[in-house]
Amino acid sequence: MPLLVAIFLMKTSCLAMNRAYWSSAVILLMTAACNSRQAQDPYATWAVYLGDHASSQYSSLDQINRRNVASLEIAWTYAAGDADSTGRTQIQCNPIVIDGVLYGVSPRVKIFALNAATGEPHWVFDPFTAGAVAEGPSILRGVSYWEGDKAHRPRILFTAGARLFAVDAATGQPIQSFGDSGSVDLRKGLGRDVTGLSVGARTPGVIYNTLLIQGTNVSEGPMSAPGHIRAYDVRSGAMEWIFHTIPHPGEPGYDTWPEDAYERAGGANAWTGLSLDKERGIVYLPTGSAAFDFWGGNRKGQNLYANSLLALDAATGKRIWHYQTVHHDLWDRDLPSPPNLVTVERGGASVDAVVIATKSGFVFVFDRETGEPLFPIEERSFPPSDLLGEATWPTQPIPLAPPPFARQYFGSEDITDISPEATAYVAEILRTVRSDGQFVPPSTQGTVIYPGFDGGAEWGGSAYDPVTGLLYVNSNEMPWILTMVELNPYDAATGSGLYARYCAGCHGSQLEGNTDLSSPALTGLADRFSRHEVADQVARGKGYMPSFGFLSAAEVTSITSFLYGEEDATVSAVDEQSIQLSTSFAGSPYGHTGYNRFFDEEGYPAVKPPWGTLNAIDLSAGEFVWTVPLGEFDELTARGIPVTGTENYGGPVVTAGGLLFIAASKDERFRALDKDTGVVLWEVQLPAGGYATPATYQVDERQYVVIAAGGGKMGTKSGNTYIAFALPG
Repeated sequence: MPLLVAIFLMKTSCLAMNRAYWSSAVILLMTAACNSRQAQDPYATWAVYLGDHASSQYSSLDQINRRNVASLEIAWTYAAGDADSTGRTQIQCNPIVIDGVLYGVSPRVKIFALNAATGEPHWVFDPFTAGAVAEGPSILRGVSYWEGDKAHRPRILFTAGARLFAVDAATGQPIQSFGDSGSVDLRKGLGRDVTGLSVGARTPGVIYNTLLIQGTNVSEGPMSAPGHIRAYDVRSGAMEWIFHTIPHPGEPGYDTWPEDAYERAGGANAWTGLSLDKERGIVYLPTGSAAFDFWGGNRKGQNLYANSLLALDAATGKRIWHYQTVHHDLWDRDLPSPPNLVTVERGGASVDAVVIATKSGFVFVFDRETGEPLFPIEERSFPPSDLLGEATWPTQPIPLAPPPFARQYFGSEDITDISPEATAYVAEILRTVRSDGQFVPPSTQGTVIYPGFDGGAEWGGSAYDPVTGLLYVNSNEMPWILTMVELNPYDAATGSGLYARYCAGCHGSQLEGNTDLSSPALTGLADRFSRHEVADQVARGKGYMPSFGFLSAAEVTSITSFLYGEEDATVSAVDEQSIQLSTSFAGSPYGHTGYNRFFDEEGYPAVKPPWGTLNAIDLSAGEFVWTVPLGEFDELTARGIPVTGTENYGGPVVTAGGLLFIAASKDERFRALDKDTGVVLWEVQLPAGGYATPATYQVDERQYVVIAAGGGKMGTKSGNTYIAFALPG
């Protein structure tokens, strides 16, 4: 009975904190009580990105359950503003909730605080008008919260552009004592000059004691900053440690790169988010590929610690263990989401493990302390590359269990069968390209990448139920075609040559653009922008577009002239230095024609359905429990075609109420499924696609489920709304 009374008092204190939110004294006094409640049931709150430090995407709340989920109704909506009517903005945010206050992100990275029970706004902070940020990516997947101490008020930490901010959790005002008047420049402290290169972050860091451990987004093109991991003091903003993902001389892994790679190479960044074992003091970081994504002749070797799961000492940044899931990556096989910290049964004993799902459709399971694989992994041989100067790694690691949750090969027997016309159309294209399964090197002929560049698994993350031991992962079944283009080194100093090298991968070889990359067509620019505006965007970046500040003023002018259809002029006399550019870390002898999905003539995926799935995996047995299509094309259902599933972005949340909540699908619906069977129990049409991971929380004894309906992916319309659902009050 005393324990129940204590829990009741702590719950009452946490709710009272919301009502007295603006009293900093009350906040500081009650934080300890609320933290104590969280310690007793870490799954009852949503105070951390993806639910908890283990990235579980699980809630022990069960007020909303199988029996009553069909009665869900809208509790509140919040219009975050600033969506782009042309469909080029998104919201990928998984909000957090602290003592009845929800913290989220708008389409253009304004940070806001709401009453989590009503949606009533408390404050909004716009970093792009705060004087510290001029440009940067328009995606931020969440924020971090530090509860403060006797000398420091609670604060929200987040990134915008190239800066890390700290604002007061109660007011949204910058913490002036943090960094430079409230923010820290992420371009500083990397150990080399990255002027003109893109550095930012789209996913929040994790907080360990008084450290914020932060990964970054960097370009994966020919010119790229290194993706080193850093820890900052949450009070002052001072950098406390750094881990070099591209090792420096004398560090382990240095010999897996060319000798000068630490001075020149880029990528190998932890852009997807991190997971933390607070008891052991270990932070787990998944890294992306080395730059340039699709040609690595200037980075020959295994390329540690790109494409690796790293276990670091959270206090010092020292490496404990690592495992590389792709050697010398040529396929953009970044590890796409934070790993799940789980417990599995092995040999009759419970083992604390860490699990990572990959774009390739694999699930790797490791002992959390040692990095020992808990299921066999086989190094298999794959063919060499025929591209100039390339040296593929001869083998790649393939886990033997659990089985892949995405198909691994796209052959003639796998061609879509939704109509005879679609089959014939796809077959004709398939005959012209290489399609031999995983890890077939890129080519100028064209190579099918399957699963596609966005997975398999993607950044939405996997949900783990600690009661049943099941992992839930949604998957894309979308083939893409990568076609490499040999660049003439004598064009390296012309506008067309510079465009082919730095711009065509996103905007297309014919300036046609790519809506899903938020890369607009560049035809008819004179009708939309001045020459100065175009040149400024090329040099500085804007929105999703990274900075190309490493280009000279003459090179920017030359690209601008090319985009305006003017006669292609040479920037400067072509000399030996220009030719050497094509094989240095500053460039590549190859470009590519862009990130191109393989569609039929109607715009549906070229492969047989399902095109999107949701999967339940028993991590102890290494076996599937169920798999179902995720998403629907109503027009195909009307033609008598069984539910196909759709491409999907954003992850699931699993609850003790027996439910799995997920939006993600192209049909712009939000669903609740039975977590034991995958049967849909409830669904609702959203005003725009919910391409984010939902959150669930409780305020005043009422459970809510909230989703950001930001749209903007896969050619769908953009939105700016957060929608919270609850049972009738």
